[in-house]
Amino acid sequence: MTKIDIISLVPEDTGLSTVNAEEALDAVIAAGREPPTRGESVILRRFGSFSVRDKNARVGRNPKTGLEAPISARRVVSFKAGRNFRDAVNGAGVKFP
Repeated sequence: MTKIDIISLVPEDTGLSTVNAEEALDAVIAAGREPPTRGESVILRRFGSFSVRDKNARVGRNPKTGLEAPISARRVVSFKAGRNFRDAVNGAGVKFP
């Protein structure tokens, strides 16, 4: 599902215009960008949570050549699905949301 798909579904469920649905989705995305830069999680109840993890530097290996290569320390985004979303994906008969 793409952003356009979501924008087209919102007016059907809420009665908003497509333009207002796009503005609302853009506002939600913008609001969710800043907390991870401060090390905070973004939690969307019944959907899941996005958090930032620190990964240590390590030595990796090129699978084609077998040569070792350093991988620098970095921050990565992690997603953990909420129970309702996980149950809906697994077909547990839970209506989402």
